[in-house]
Amino acid sequence: MAAAEAISLVALVPPNYGRATVEKIAINAVMAGCRPEYLPVVIAAIDAVCDEAFDLHGVSATTNAPSPLVIVNGPIRARLEINSGAGVFGPGWRANATIGRAVRLVCVNLGGARPGVVSMSTLAHPGRYTYCIGEHEEASPWESLAVEHGFAASQSVVAVLAADAPLGVYAQHSRTPDHLLPTLAASMAVVSHHRMTHWGDTLLVLSPEHAKIFGDAGWKKADVRRWLHERLRWPVRALRPGLDGGEGLPEHVLAKFGDPSSDTTMIPKFRSPENIKVLVAGGLAGRFSAIVPGWTFSKGSALVFRPIHRPPHSR
Repeated sequence: MAAAEAISLVALVPPNYGRATVEKIAINAVMAGCRPEYLPVVIAAIDAVCDEAFDLHGVSATTNAPSPLVIVNGPIRARLEINSGAGVFGPGWRANATIGRAVRLVCVNLGGARPGVVSMSTLAHPGRYTYCIGEHEEASPWESLAVEHGFAASQSVVAVLAADAPLGVYAQHSRTPDHLLPTLAASMAVVSHHRMTHWGDTLLVLSPEHAKIFGDAGWKKADVRRWLHERLRWPVRALRPGLDGGEGLPEHVLAKFGDPSSDTTMIPKFRSPENIKVLVAGGLAGRFSAIVPGWTFSKGSALVFRPIHRPPHSR
């Protein structure tokens, strides 16, 4: 690594706004156990989490539980052996374990997100140790997440989402979209809680077997998103706090929708179909998918993409 490259600034890391130079990111990657060839992925991920749309300051300081989830698309996924198949959210793959860990170490060591000091999450979740997956592009009937968002299939791309832990969806007997979608919708309805809207992005991670059901029926990602968005909406009165003793939407939010007793005004769970992000991951066998809720607040945290560049000295 040349001296000029080493001191090159990638980002300022909230909330302490430490200087994430290439050298400092590399130091944290070494501590995480990364191989040298993983560094471009880590650099791209750090650049992405420091984007204002991700809101790393809020993610690091909230009492909620989100953690940066790193998603890798493109040729580099196979080249670095980033797991996208069986056990995709679990252990056993050095690239997944160490890339995700390096991102966390940068957030702590340069951003100051130390648990109990700045990071005040009530419970957190295991993804705050490491949280990195690949998309199983070969098993998908659709374009990849990166291609869907404007990148070429030949590009290596990282996406990051401020994400909660995966919520597994068991659907062993569904064989058509009409049978599978209600099960997925019922699981997505409880994101945050069942009477709360969700303004951030949320991932629907379909297993290859579940994705094949949609692909064989000619469904596109847009069809899945649109169906879920239309299904996941309720009348204003159903989301009022105190109903059956439970929480609901704050009164100032409900007031935006007119008559609180209305049966005709419907409030959607998600801001738009485009806020439901669909990707394929996991092993070829098994009809198990997952919902990965993004962090929600007044605006919501967005999925952020960055191309992965090879360092000049490796060309």
